[in-house]
Amino acid sequence: MAEKKERLEKILSNLGYGARKDVGYWVRSGWITVDGKPAKAASQKVLASQVMLEGKPLDHPHGLTLVYHKPLGAVCSRKEDGRLIYADFPERWLGRKPALSSVGRLDKETSGMLVLTDDGALNHQLTSPKHDISKTYAITLAEPLKGHETEKLASGTLMLDADDRPCKAAELEVTGENTANLVLHEGRYHQVRRMFAALGNHVTALERIQIGVLSLDSLGLEAGEYQTFESDKLLQMVVGL
Repeated sequence: MAEKKERLEKILSNLGYGARKDVGYWVRSGWITVDGKPAKAASQKVLASQVMLEGKPLDHPHGLTLVYHKPLGAVCSRKEDGRLIYADFPERWLGRKPALSSVGRLDKETSGMLVLTDDGALNHQLTSPKHDISKTYAITLAEPLKGHETEKLASGTLMLDADDRPCKAAELEVTGENTANLVLHEGRYHQVRRMFAALGNHVTALERIQIGVLSLDSLGLEAGEYQTFESDKLLQMVVGL
């Protein structure tokens, strides 16, 4: 899509740099240049790619998508108490319009791979059931596996409390006496924990290690770190193109 000109004050406000009223002051102070020349007015129509603020190009002016290694104890909501995932990102990202939001959520006691984006189309592609983007979790259990879990999870017949339909078939790879990797093809509230509760066990540690074919290990991200991507490039990596 071709870049279009917009009012300077709108661009900077939508990217979270400050209120529109601030932009006039920045223009008068000479902090903003457009194509190498001092900006004329906050109302000036410009291309975002030509704007520099205090000698620096604007931060992801055409959309923001990232993969984040969510640490234990961090919450995805912007309103809950406690440590928010957004504390690991530049503060101005909280003011972006459209808003940066997580693609699905990981609860406070779950760590691992989380995509955040302001691209609504990408969010839909990664979460819509028709696209079948799998999620893989590394699980540690309180009790040893009994041997029947792989077949039961693959059967597509496991019912969870309060649900009116069984879980979709899921693939379990046993990695130890009480550890395994589980591939899901749907997303329900606290699904992994509820599935093992239904099987008579209790999840003590849970980490999302892969989305589609893109693994957290391949990105080399430590807890709290993130990497930004173009939306189409990330989608290609997730589906293996």
